[in-house]
Amino acid sequence: MRVLMSGEARVEYGHLYVRTWPDLPDLAESFGGQRNGLCGAAVPGTLSLVTGLAHGCVVFRVELHDEAPPVDDAWEDIVEASFRPKGETALVGLDGEDPRPLDLDVVDYRVRYSGSRMDEAHRLGIPEGEEFEPDRYLLQFWPGPPEPDRVVKQTSGTAAYWHKVARETPPPPTPEEKAEARRLVQQERERAAVEARRQAEIQEWGGSLPVERLRQLGGHALSVAKLDRPLVDALAETDPEVQRQVARWTVRRAYAEAHLTEVDWIAPALAAMEQGGPLPPPFDDDRRAWNLLLTDERVPRTTATSPDGRSDNCLQQAMAFPAMFSAREPDPLAAAFEALWSASVAFGYGRHGVLFAELRQAFPALAGEG
Repeated sequence: MRVLMSGEARVEYGHLYVRTWPDLPDLAESFGGQRNGLCGAAVPGTLSLVTGLAHGCVVFRVELHDEAPPVDDAWEDIVEASFRPKGETALVGLDGEDPRPLDLDVVDYRVRYSGSRMDEAHRLGIPEGEEFEPDRYLLQFWPGPPEPDRVVKQTSGTAAYWHKVARETPPPPTPEEKAEARRLVQQERERAAVEARRQAEIQEWGGSLPVERLRQLGGHALSVAKLDRPLVDALAETDPEVQRQVARWTVRRAYAEAHLTEVDWIAPALAAMEQGGPLPPPFDDDRRAWNLLLTDERVPRTTATSPDGRSDNCLQQAMAFPAMFSAREPDPLAAAFEALWSASVAFGYGRHGVLFAELRQAFPALAGEG
C-alpha cells in the first residue's frame, strides 16, 4: 500500500474532484445512472466526491493498493466505483486551486470512497470560530476491471439523500450521443445563418427574393429594385433585344433631362449608341470625356437633389453622364440597369417615378405599378 495524499483538503460547495486539470466535471452527469451518490464516476476520467461539509477543510487520505483492501467497517458510509485516469490527475476543489497530485498510472482502477461524520458536518455548515471534529474521508485505488458502482455501507442521512439523487438522475449521454447533439446544434446554427442571410436578402431586394439572374447582376439592378421592384422583375423577364432598347431609350431620356442632347460632341455619341456601333471620341477615353464635360462652357449647368435627399445642388449633367457608358456593356440587361440607375439619379431625389412611368408607357411589356 502506498499513501498518495494525507492531510486536509479544501472543500467547495460540498465537493472534491479527482480529475485531469483543467477538465471540469458536470455534476449532474457525474452521478447519472449510478447506484451511489457519493463517488460520481459516470464521466470518464473524473471522480466527483461528495462531502458533508459545504465549505472548508476536511481530513482526507488517498491510498494506492496492489489489490482490493479489506472493507473497514469503522467508516460510516462506503461506496465503490470504477475509474480510469485520462492523464496526470490531482485531487482539487471546484476552482482547481491548490491541486494535490496523485501518482496514478493510466490503467483501470476500482475505487472505494469511505466517509464518516457527514451528517454532523452538514449540520455545521460553515463553522465560525468553533472547535469541532470535521468529517473525514478515505479514497482507495487498486487495479481492477470496470464494474458497476455499488453502495457498500450507508449510515448517514446525507449519504442516503445523495444516493437517491443519483438513482433518479439519468445516465450521461454516450460519446456518440454527444457527437450527434453537437452535430445537430451545428446544423441548426448553419440553418439559422442561411435563413438570416435569406431574410437579409429579402429585405435588401424589397420584400422577395430575386431570380438568380438578378442576384448575379446585383449592383445597379439592386439599386433600381429598391426604387421599383416590379419594374426590375418585369425587365428581367423581357428578351435581350427589348432590354437593349430599354437601355438606349433610358440613356437618351437621361441626357434630355440633363439638357445634354444638343451638345455638339455628345450628339454623335447618342447616334452611335442608337445604331449599336462603337462610341466616338471623346467617349472612347473615360478621363477625356469627363474632363470635357466638366470644363466645356457649352455644357449646361443645372442641379438635382442627391439620391439620399441630403443635397440639392448636385450637378445634374454629371449624374446623367455615366448612362452613356452602358452602351459598352455586352449584357443587355446589365446595360439597362446601369442606364436606369444613372437616369434615376439625374431625375433627382423622389422623381424616379416620373422616369419609370414614361418607361412603362414606352414599353408596354414593363407595365405595372411600382
